[in-house]
Amino acid sequence: MAAGSVFASVPRAPPVAVFQLTADFREDADPRKVNLGVGAYRTDEGQPWVLPVVKKVEQKIANDASLNHEYLPILGLPEFRANASRIALGEDSRAIKENRVGGVQCLGGTGALRIGAEFLRRWYNGTNNTATPVYISSPSWENHNSVFVNAGFKDIRAYRYWDAAKRGLDLEGLLEDMESAPEFSIFILHACAHNPTGTDPTLEQWRHIAAVMKRRFLFPFFDSAYQGFASGCLDRDAWALRYFVSEGFELFCAQSFSKNFGLYNERVGNLSVVGKDADNVQRVLSQMEKIVRAIWSNPPSQGARIVATTLTCPQLFAEWKDNVKTMADRVLLMRSELRARLQALGTPGTWNHITEQIGMFSFTGLNPKQVEYMIKEKHIYLMASGRINMCGLTTKNLDYVASSIHEAVTKFQ
Repeated sequence: MAAGSVFASVPRAPPVAVFQLTADFREDADPRKVNLGVGAYRTDEGQPWVLPVVKKVEQKIANDASLNHEYLPILGLPEFRANASRIALGEDSRAIKENRVGGVQCLGGTGALRIGAEFLRRWYNGTNNTATPVYISSPSWENHNSVFVNAGFKDIRAYRYWDAAKRGLDLEGLLEDMESAPEFSIFILHACAHNPTGTDPTLEQWRHIAAVMKRRFLFPFFDSAYQGFASGCLDRDAWALRYFVSEGFELFCAQSFSKNFGLYNERVGNLSVVGKDADNVQRVLSQMEKIVRAIWSNPPSQGARIVATTLTCPQLFAEWKDNVKTMADRVLLMRSELRARLQALGTPGTWNHITEQIGMFSFTGLNPKQVEYMIKEKHIYLMASGRINMCGLTTKNLDYVASSIHEAVTKFQ
């Protein structure tokens, strides 16, 4: 055998952009530096926040002598799965009452997307569906593309979503792309707080989207990473998903509890499956059990127990909703404050989109030269697309960030 490493032909992959941005921020010694790239909540002091209700439930779990570290079922903690699907679909969900909803505990929202993708590639509308088109919004969270490519799909397409000129939703382009998509194509939809644009369809626009998808036999795969975190209201943020279910769609919904519970490193996710009847759902879950077994075998318990304990206790549930509203309200405040400062400075362009968008992220509309100036000259770290995390703004850095945006836009029109 020839000398040398068996890994010699492996190329070095480029770093994941958001994590590289965070690494660059940490190495920056400038005292003015601001991190608007990180995809996590921060307090007004710029610190991570462990939700008070989570601290309380963690202590409750630690003091419960009946708990152990035995394996969970392959599909996960039953009370977590059931209650995660319940808050997504609603207390009065007809689909739940008809026993045509199932859940799979997954490793975060990413894991839920992957299990859904693996199932669809194997079994959706037939078998071995590698050629089925998967439509992802342009732009979208960059991992959407990777998840479906790595699940084996060969035809990943973009559907129009963001209108850069008006800094809002390109509804006409979106609907045209749905009309022209082959029947049974899969569409990845953001349930609320679209990442990275922060721009969601209105309720009437959602109705129009659903009507086209129903007529064209398109499959909705919702990604719900921000329920409650976007508007401060669980029901409002789940409206689109619940409307699609009420219209009779069979669908998947990948849920993440990273943002709304602050459980980023616990990897708590759920894949809700809505089918035509109970038998269909049970057959789907039986195949998902085989997929999970070959990927992570069975999931971890701590995060799922925290969520399940919170969702099943009325007092803890009320406290959690209050904690979530605290986070949502701070984001909404930072939006209004940033917009007010930019307008007061007379920054060229319109900035109403800052408050019209919703959720953790804002698509500022800054171009690549302006972004480069912000990073290199002002030490304000944001994504190359111009996306910023509103949670990175604080009452202490708002003036500096606003004046820096003003400078960047003025210098590089």
